[in-house]
Amino acid sequence: MTASTVKKVILNDFSAFHLLFGNLDENILLLEKAYHVNITSRDGEISIKGEPEQIKKVEEVISILIKNIQAGEIVDKQRVNYVIQSVENGVGNQLDDLSKSFICVTNRGKYIKPKTIGQNNYIKAIQSRDVVFGIGPAGTGKTFLAVAMAIRAFKNNEVSRIIITRPAVEAGENLGFLPGDLQMKVDPYLRPLYDAMFDILGVDTFNSFRERGLIEIAPLAYMRGRTLDNAFIILDEAQNTTREQMKMFLTRFGYNSKVVVNGDTTQIDLPNGRKSGLIHAIEVLRSVEEIGFVYFNEKDVVRHELVKKIILSYDRYEKENKDVKHGSKQEFKQENKKDDQKES
Repeated sequence: MTASTVKKVILNDFSAFHLLFGNLDENILLLEKAYHVNITSRDGEISIKGEPEQIKKVEEVISILIKNIQAGEIVDKQRVNYVIQSVENGVGNQLDDLSKSFICVTNRGKYIKPKTIGQNNYIKAIQSRDVVFGIGPAGTGKTFLAVAMAIRAFKNNEVSRIIITRPAVEAGENLGFLPGDLQMKVDPYLRPLYDAMFDILGVDTFNSFRERGLIEIAPLAYMRGRTLDNAFIILDEAQNTTREQMKMFLTRFGYNSKVVVNGDTTQIDLPNGRKSGLIHAIEVLRSVEEIGFVYFNEKDVVRHELVKKIILSYDRYEKENKDVKHGSKQEFKQENKKDDQKES
């Protein structure tokens, strides 16, 4: 066993020192547990005692966290755990881009930046491609970041309007009769999109833009027959589109438009086992170089830490029990084969 050594790190910024350690030293306790080291502090100096290889990793984590703090980021348990994972996976150097990346400012003055490498890749893809697919589990920020990028493009006069849509499919529940006019009936399905807009623009600004036709949030069925020029168009919950709906949507955008398609292929709510248009589109369009595909995983989840564990537990259960959901690639291929046999 390698003998323990002690390495000292000096921090001149005492405010950063406090934010680094966290409430009741919870951030440092995470580092000690992850790397089996002992960390103490005195007069702005951090002493790390442990095996040399582990000390080196702790130094890298601390260096990244200090940069996060200096960039105005919140360093909490979730952030510390993500940095630790990134260092362990040998991609810690890629985290520097996160502090430098900037999308826009909310109406409350909060800076919106990508929080994970996956999110940063997603932002870069949207910037460089006209059509981008964001595929991954809940809580990875797909919708929120797409809305933020749309608002940024609108404010920079890159597009003249924002159009956000999603299929009106009930998530495994029968909601029954909903009172009110047509807009009131479909609004519950579109609520997550409203929430993202409210958070970034504020209610008053959003309502003003919407009344002037600069922002449109509507069910996917409203897109049929339209040609959308000079627009930033987002399709959310795309896993709940049919093949026909997806093809219809992807052929709507015109000149100087950008399209972002988001979905989670593990949460398909289509009735009667219908095939997902998102999975079909991935299979059909994967060879088109001009289209970007960004895949998120549980490491990109920016919600409560338990969400990651829930996603991993479901994935593990389905693999162990060989469960194949009706939207999986395997079934997609089987169903395609059956369709081809029928046609022949």
